[in-house]
Amino acid sequence: MVLGFLKNLLDDNAKEIKRLSKKADIINKLEPQMQILSDKELAGKTQEFKKRLERGETLDDLLPEAFAVVREASRRVLGLRHFDVQLIGGMVLHEGNIAEMKTGEGKTLVATLPAYLNALTGKGVHVVTVNDYLAKRDSEWMGQIYKFLGLSVGLIVHGLDFEERKAAYRADITYGTNNEFGFDYLRDNMVFHADHMVQRELHYAIVDEVDSILIDEARTPLIISGQGDKPKDLYQKVAKIIPRLRNVEDYTIDEKAKVVTLTEQGVDKVEKLLGVENLYDDINIELSHHVNQALRAHTLMKRDVDYVVKDGEIIIVDEFTGRLMFGRRYSEGLHQAIEAKEGVKIEKESQTLATITFQNYFRMYKKLAGMTGTAVTEEEEFRKIYGLDVYVIPTNKPMIRRDLPDVVYRTEQGKFNAVVEEIAHRYEKGQPVLVGTISIEKSELLSKLLTQKGVPHQVLNAKHHEKEALIVSQAGRKGAVTVSTNMAGRGTDILLGGNPGFLARQEMAGQGFPPEIIEEAVSHGATEDPDILRLREHYRKIYEAKKEKTDKEHEEVVALGGLHIIGTERHESRRIDNQLRGRAGRQGDPGSSQFYISLEDDLMRLFGAENIMGLMDKLGMDDEMPIENALITRAIENAQRRVEARNFDIRKHVLEYDDVMNQQREVIYAQRRKVLLGEDIKENIVDMIEKVVDKTIAQFSGESQYPEEWDLKGLLDQAEQLFLPHHTLSPQELAKLEKEEVRELLLEKAMEAYTKREAELGAAQMRELERLVTLKIVDQKWMDHLDAMDQLRNGIGLRAYGQKDPLVEYKYEAYDMFSQMIEEIQQEIIRYIYRVTFIEEPQERQDIVENKYEEEERKTPAQSSKIGRNESCPCGSGKKYKKCCGRGK
Repeated sequence: MVLGFLKNLLDDNAKEIKRLSKKADIINKLEPQMQILSDKELAGKTQEFKKRLERGETLDDLLPEAFAVVREASRRVLGLRHFDVQLIGGMVLHEGNIAEMKTGEGKTLVATLPAYLNALTGKGVHVVTVNDYLAKRDSEWMGQIYKFLGLSVGLIVHGLDFEERKAAYRADITYGTNNEFGFDYLRDNMVFHADHMVQRELHYAIVDEVDSILIDEARTPLIISGQGDKPKDLYQKVAKIIPRLRNVEDYTIDEKAKVVTLTEQGVDKVEKLLGVENLYDDINIELSHHVNQALRAHTLMKRDVDYVVKDGEIIIVDEFTGRLMFGRRYSEGLHQAIEAKEGVKIEKESQTLATITFQNYFRMYKKLAGMTGTAVTEEEEFRKIYGLDVYVIPTNKPMIRRDLPDVVYRTEQGKFNAVVEEIAHRYEKGQPVLVGTISIEKSELLSKLLTQKGVPHQVLNAKHHEKEALIVSQAGRKGAVTVSTNMAGRGTDILLGGNPGFLARQEMAGQGFPPEIIEEAVSHGATEDPDILRLREHYRKIYEAKKEKTDKEHEEVVALGGLHIIGTERHESRRIDNQLRGRAGRQGDPGSSQFYISLEDDLMRLFGAENIMGLMDKLGMDDEMPIENALITRAIENAQRRVEARNFDIRKHVLEYDDVMNQQREVIYAQRRKVLLGEDIKENIVDMIEKVVDKTIAQFSGESQYPEEWDLKGLLDQAEQLFLPHHTLSPQELAKLEKEEVRELLLEKAMEAYTKREAELGAAQMRELERLVTLKIVDQKWMDHLDAMDQLRNGIGLRAYGQKDPLVEYKYEAYDMFSQMIEEIQQEIIRYIYRVTFIEEPQERQDIVENKYEEEERKTPAQSSKIGRNESCPCGSGKKYKKCCGRGK
């Protein structure tokens, strides 16, 4: 008792839950008042709250009443009443923190509380999910509550047109996927007209499965790219020689660090095979890069683990979820190296047009919150990187799942034999089993063994992702055996006895209803169409009949001990293991879980098998004999902690570098946005003219204060190119003047030419010209800068050999490169403004590709318009079109 009291006294989580429970009591006291209101009066509360906000009340003042209103609206519209623990979860989200809630605790419903409250400000709320299916389902289902209360709901998914997208962002509450929100932000910073932007200011976001989005995907940037022009034949040439190299002799592999390096003997062999004298000579930089990437592709990247080959394409497999990441490609030529290795068509490398990491995108929201079943193991990372605290919300009903100690075998073969025996034993009883594997390869191996044993089962991996929700939804049926990779259908509940909703869908499909009609039948969107209403009634009858059966089966499965989870390997992260465990024991259901491990598993082999191997040898244990001991489970968790800490350091390291890029991105995008929103930039242009004049004088004056000692001819040639077209000044004229007099003369002539230009075109036309030229030059220089920063980032690690901190060096170099880019932008803008004789409205690029998860149609690059690439550029620069305004087109 005393220990319990002390624990609560020192436990911040317990104190926070106690504080929020008192607020939940206040909300409960308001419930009778809300119940006596008519529908119209309840919906009218929204306008009342908005007026109170205008009068100076805060969202915190309104919280108890607003939550009580949402709870009552949900009860009337959906038949779902928020539990007290869901109210607490909603308050944690409103305060800008992370709510850890176990699987099946109703996180989707929890989000309605803070989403409604924060939407009252009129600034927009984004509810972020991991895929289109969940975004659509939640927006329609929970959208009924918001619409009942007079708020608008938007949905951002793949395939919307511009108008639909813009309208969705104007809604009070907008559901969408993390990818779509991020890409819309990048696209908004590539447009040439303010009314082509779709997003408003980023105000408040609630991120569902927050650990998946803000941690697992944090290291992979969102990239919008256009086609590059690097040659493909080098990939094939190098791919032919790599298989002739031998491990240890020619290269060494560090599996922990995931690095492969050529030995001296390997370098000699590669040089002979490629016919070059020195692989690391300056002229062979690109070749050595190709060799390194090909080596990685052949030694570290494994088929059916890191990627699959599907329809002649290399598709990446997400290491955390096991899902296929359609459209996403490895960068820096690694993807092309894998294509060459597998003998499929090699796609062109691309040029980055815009990029951002999820870390930096989500940190732009004024307030950020998240919810998931597994966050507390990564609490330090959430706090340090995002400033988010994690609070563990109690379950509505006590958790009674039994988590059994890990079972350790000497060999993988022994482990899999034991797993198959355990599955067969539970299958005979009729107890449902969900088996987690860490790769497609392992799921297919286990499937083969189960087939040999005669155990019927379903396999869920990235190769069968289309059936994911259907397979997972029925994993709780009596006698069901489901073998799954990490994907395991987050967002789809595993109900003991089966999911009646999915069974009803199956029956309608069997009756001949096409998929789009079934979707209409199960959707929650408002409609008065009699056909759709009849369809929904038909679905409801089937659903009720199925529910009767699943309820009966539910009792049978409960009697058998509920869903049993088997993990066939520990993941690098405890969080992923906890996600698998969390599939059992929802809402007070019984269940159990156990992990089977071998000393040949990657985690054990790399991080701590030696001690256990020694113990097994001392005890004289064979391959089939397991160790089952809580001490070993703890040792494994310690190994996982070490790997998690290392992975956190890697992500932090990536972020430190990306923060440098992000500061530059913010400067460029802020300036670009001012121009885009029509701000008069004449003052900026005049300022640029002064800077360009000063820079030109500094360039040609050297150290001398006396103009007669300068390179005056070079100075005037450069001035003609930049700000004095068709001038009549001579070097002799300037030689007679003082330094300051030269500056005043050049500046005076430049301003005369500028004023004359404005008079010719008219003020309005001149402002538009300045706006369009600025946007075009900034975009082009920024794209080149992104490429240059990539090159710098790749090579900067070598500075460590000179006893220098690569990050500090990177910051210095990045600053110099950014300053140089700004100077080049100013020079180019001034040159164009003085010289351009015809300006065609810049077209937003059509050949862009986004590195998304969702499968999408291949986009064919749009070819350039009226001007031939080798013709003179119409801007009057004297260069060919492809080298000037046509660059990147």
